[in-house]
Amino acid sequence: MKQAPENQHSQATPGVVVAALRGGSGKTIFSVGIIAALRRLGKAIAPFKKGPDYIDAGWLALAAGRPCYNLDSFLIDPDTLLASYLTHTQTADFALIEGNRGLYDCINTEGKTSTAELAKLLGLPVILCIDATKTTRTMAAVVGGITAFDPDVRIGGVVLNRVAGERHRGILTRSIEEYTGIPVLGAVPKLREQRFPERHMGLVPTPEHSWAKPAIDAIQEVAEAHLDLKRILQLAETASPLGDLAAAKSAETSAPSGNRPVIGILRDAAFQFYYPENLEALEAAGARLVFTSPLTAAHLPPLDALYIGGGSEPRPRAGSQCLL
Repeated sequence: MKQAPENQHSQATPGVVVAALRGGSGKTIFSVGIIAALRRLGKAIAPFKKGPDYIDAGWLALAAGRPCYNLDSFLIDPDTLLASYLTHTQTADFALIEGNRGLYDCINTEGKTSTAELAKLLGLPVILCIDATKTTRTMAAVVGGITAFDPDVRIGGVVLNRVAGERHRGILTRSIEEYTGIPVLGAVPKLREQRFPERHMGLVPTPEHSWAKPAIDAIQEVAEAHLDLKRILQLAETASPLGDLAAAKSAETSAPSGNRPVIGILRDAAFQFYYPENLEALEAAGARLVFTSPLTAAHLPPLDALYIGGGSEPRPRAGSQCLL
């Protein structure tokens, strides 16, 4: 694990943004696979989600073994985004930011709040996930258009998803590389077994089932078999230097002395949607957090306040009691 130097003046952590042409192209699967595979190689991974998002962030956090932070450019100003990124990558060997929707999708025609804008802000190269279903040479034109649309966005590589076979992979790879100069960093075939069930707005939350870890292990094996991790690491090394870490350090606050209020946090399969930034802000302000669950505890512990996050209806458990 990389140790943060006392006077680090540029962002030295290698990193990439994983983006796509649209939602449902496999960004989360690729992101989880890359994180899990690199973690297995001994890398300390700092995961981020271009938010707001709880569900994908839960999978990324589980794969990385550390919290996943949201980089929400709609709610958060650029300086605060940079401070969060710099703070949470200081002790990491590699940073991965999963985008949302298509690379250039946003709330207006100017590109504000898009994954592309976030990639430029962080100075990171983009890996473009492409659903290769029923397409070959046309995808070279698409990648060329994506690259030319905003020359300030660095498309560093392409990964192919749902490839029909070796011949299909070869035509796609040669077409994209010959016509655009963008390297293809891997190609994942159509998977017979779906290990990541989708529901409504994204993937099923990780606390809802016991096989989350086996699912991550399975997609890690897919990434190791079909992605060029060495070239992905080399691409990540091209991340542009950022500003001084003083911006991140200025956001740090000291917890007040004296009695600390005790705040209960309901966290389980039913209540699970929390941003780690919010919990850390409470602790930084002096609160002591106590995690509990109405699914397993008959009574609440002594508390000064109760924080109930959102979530979804869990599967009933025999003998469970609910406080609410």
